[in-house]
Amino acid sequence: MGLFNAILGNAGEMSLDDATEELATILGEGEQIELAYKLIRDMIILTDRRLILIDKQGLTGRKVEYRSLPYKSITMYTVETTGHFDLDAELKLWISGQHDPIALEFNGSTNVYALQGLLAAKIAGK
Repeated sequence: MGLFNAILGNAGEMSLDDATEELATILGEGEQIELAYKLIRDMIILTDRRLILIDKQGLTGRKVEYRSLPYKSITMYTVETTGHFDLDAELKLWISGQHDPIALEFNGSTNVYALQGLLAAKIAGK
């Protein structure tokens, strides 16, 4: 299922240790990764301070775009869970200053409730 989900563009959970090791150079001092998802080369990282969207570009993936979104800039979000025929979950984020939401898709094995819970705590307060 992993390759099938990757082809469809669905992210799956990744180890926090692997994510921390890979992102050591861009994390702030004392910043901790709380959730991490990977789609072939791209990653979605939720830290204790921000959401990071990582887009590895080109054939080699040497060129990388890091989009850092402070939680306070997220004005609204929706989470859509999997269904019988729709096997992927979806997260849409509305960012202040942007008209269209950022849409992210996750495979069916991703715990979207943990994702939603963390976002609720970070955006609406603990």
